[in-house]
Amino acid sequence: MTAAPIKVGSTALELGVWRAIHTGATVAVDPACVTRVEASARAVDAIIAKGDPVYGINTGFGKLASVRIEAADLAQLQRNIVLSHAAGVGEPTPRAIVRLMMVLKLASLGQGASGVRPQTLAFLEAMLANDLIPVVPRQGSVGASGDLAPLAHMTAAMLGVGEIETAHGRKPAARALSDGGLSPLALGPKEGLALLNGTQFSTAYALAALFAAADLLQAGLITGVLSTEAAKGSDAPFDARIHTLRRHRGQIDCADALRRLMAGSAIRASHLVGDDRVQDPYCLRCQPQVMGAALDTLRHVAGVLADEANGVSDNPLIFAEDGASLSGGNFHAEPVALVADMIALAVCEIGSLAERRIAMLVDPALSRLPAFLTPKPGLNSGFMIPQVTAAALVTENKQRAAPASIDTIPTSANQEDHVSMAAHAARRLLPMAENLTQILAIELLAACQGCDFHAPLASSAPVEHVRALLRAQVPHLDDDRYLAPDIAAAADLVRSGAVASAAGVQLPEAWA
Repeated sequence: MTAAPIKVGSTALELGVWRAIHTGATVAVDPACVTRVEASARAVDAIIAKGDPVYGINTGFGKLASVRIEAADLAQLQRNIVLSHAAGVGEPTPRAIVRLMMVLKLASLGQGASGVRPQTLAFLEAMLANDLIPVVPRQGSVGASGDLAPLAHMTAAMLGVGEIETAHGRKPAARALSDGGLSPLALGPKEGLALLNGTQFSTAYALAALFAAADLLQAGLITGVLSTEAAKGSDAPFDARIHTLRRHRGQIDCADALRRLMAGSAIRASHLVGDDRVQDPYCLRCQPQVMGAALDTLRHVAGVLADEANGVSDNPLIFAEDGASLSGGNFHAEPVALVADMIALAVCEIGSLAERRIAMLVDPALSRLPAFLTPKPGLNSGFMIPQVTAAALVTENKQRAAPASIDTIPTSANQEDHVSMAAHAARRLLPMAENLTQILAIELLAACQGCDFHAPLASSAPVEHVRALLRAQVPHLDDDRYLAPDIAAAADLVRSGAVASAAGVQLPEAWA
């Protein structure tokens, strides 16, 4: 049975619902929106009839806001802003991100504060229903005055200009609309500006990155326990009493997960007594503190992005109850920029800790395992270069993690003199998450290899389930072989969520 479409525009949606939308769930405008949207459109008509200058309705834009536009030119004004602002460059935005951006825009317009007509919402809804996804260049937004260039490309496609990705490939927008049974949209007053103003491009990218980072944090807890077992590390640092004293919720939750993942391990039981190592390296001992801080960071991010996804970031805003049109700055994406920087830091730190564990495992002085995890070191190099690859990826993420939100550059002849750089802040995150996926894949391989040396001792049931999952695709490394396919197979398991699922343990969530 096909699931009912998710209704947008009326009720605030939880992040789990936004995640379902990102992964392809169908959407529809909530009928409860129509009355508000109609009232907002009538308020715009009343403003036009009154004749007073109101920004974006009968004036120019940005630095040209003081230029008055005559009534006969209002439709052309809206079309012109779309075409002139469709000046993006670079590779196309992934279609899943564009689709999420379209739904975010639909949800914003449905709240009846933008002055658009119900038929404009219906047009956007029809494009989504027919899988008509505009081709949107990735570069060109500075994250203030809205994500103008990306949203202009989205809107241009609605007008039959530009290109659209369809189920049958990329087509000229007008042809794609026609094939989908749609005629190009004719914009009403205020509608071009309403479609262009907003943070939906930056927010879509940031949401996608949050979803990826949350999954990778869970995978990192599992690979961390595998490495702890491979190195015959202690679970004493995960004792609940330690973390209760410090009070941080994320730290407490991560320590609890680590304890449950490791519970019942025969490997751990084998060195409870007589181990001459007093303390483990930080990469093992401080996992709850580092991963917990990352978890708390992602939870803060989740709250901000939930508000942004469910909010209205248009300008000016129309208040139908008294016919007011208020110019403000809701288009400024500073909230998104700051939390995108936070995602970057969390992703970077999860990977940095994992790489240190890999480096520990390949070093016999620290792990007490064969050098580079190979039975015949010297003849074989084993995991020597996978650790180098992980180090390279960590370094790349460190370079990318420099805060974007502290940068700004004046635009529009200094009218827009402080911008957020949210689009860049959010757009870099998915490549960073992919780097982290590969780092965790290498740790999964190395840690399972290390645990193999402890046979016949086994780890806990959750850890053994994960080891079995990997070993079903990647055998133990006896002699050197071509390792790239092994890493790719492990990365697929991490990326798909199979590693977390195989463990069968409830893991902390970023929006719990």
